Amino acid sequence: MKMASLLPSVIFLLLCLLISNLETSVAQSAGVCYGRNGDNLPSEADVVALYKSRGITRMRIYDPNPATLEALRGSNIELIVDIFKGDLQSLNDAGKATEWVQNNIRAFPDVNFRYIAVGNEVQPNDTEAQFVLPAMRNIQNALSFLAENGSPLLANIYPYFAYVDDPAHQIPLPYALFTSPGVVVHDPVSNLDYQNLFDAMLDTLYSALEKASAPDLKIVVSESGWPSEGGDGASVENAGTYYRNLISHVKGGSPKRKEGPIETYLFAMFDENKKEGNPVEQHFGLFSPNQQPKYQLNFS
Repeated sequence: MKMASLLPSVIFLLLCLLISNLETSVAQSAGVCYGRNGDNLPSEADVVALYKSRGITRMRIYDPNPATLEALRGSNIELIVDIFKGDLQSLNDAGKATEWVQNNIRAFPDVNFRYIAVGNEVQPNDTEAQFVLPAMRNIQNALSFLAENGSPLLANIYPYFAYVDDPAHQIPLPYALFTSPGVVVHDPVSNLDYQNLFDAMLDTLYSALEKASAPDLKIVVSESGWPSEGGDGASVENAGTYYRNLISHVKGGSPKRKEGPIETYLFAMFDENKKEGNPVEQHFGLFSPNQQPKYQLNFS
C-alpha cells in the first residue's frame, strides 16, 4: 500500500503558549484528557485524586473550569488548559486577554500549567478561524513571563477514525492497533517503514512542517483514543489493546523522529454520556463514571 492512501486528515490545535520548561521524561510521556460532558461524573476533587492514585501526571482540560483548577492546586499534575472556542473573538481585545490570564492562570499560582491551547477543533472555514491568531498574540502579550520560543504544535491523532472512515478498507485493524507483526507501509519518498498507523499520521505532520520551513517545531499529540462501543471496530478488547500499546509506544519516537518520548494525551478519562454526534463519542473513557477502570493500564 502507498503511504498516502492511509493518511486521513488530522485536526490541528493551534498553540503558541508554552508555560513551563519541564522536560518530558520517559515515565511521563502519556497524560489523559479530562472531559466533562456527562451528568454522572465524579467531583473534580475525586477526579484529581483518581489521577494521582493511578500515577497519571498530565491532564488536559477543555476550559478553565474553576472547580477543576481549585482541585488541582498543589497536585503537581501538569496541565494543558484550552481556551473555549466561543471565547476567541472576545480575546482579540488585549484587555480581555489580560483579564482571562489574570482570572484563569495567575489566580492559580499553585497549579502546574504546562500549555495554553488555542483553536481546538477550529476548522479553516469556521467563523472562529479569523480570531485564533489575534487571540494567541494577546494571550502571549498578557503572559510576559513566558518563554518566547519552544512552544509546540498540538494535534489530535486518531487511528480509529482513519480505520473506520477508510472508504477503500485498505487499513488493516492490526496496523491501527499497534499489533502488526511487521512493516505494513513503506514510504518511498522518505524510505521509511511503518508498522503502525499512529506513527504514519504523526510523521505526515512532521513532513508537512518541513515543507512549511518549520522542521524543528515539536508536535504534542493532544488527543488519541479508541472507543469501547458504539461503532465499527469499537470494543473493550480493541480499546484496551490500543491504549496499552499507545502508552508503551510513545515512550520512544517515530521513524522520522526517532528521539522520544512522544508527549501524548489519551482521550479520555471518562465515558461522557452527554457528548453529541457519533455514538462512539460517548465511549472513549479509560474509566466508567463510577471511577472503575475499563482496562488494566500502567502509566508508570
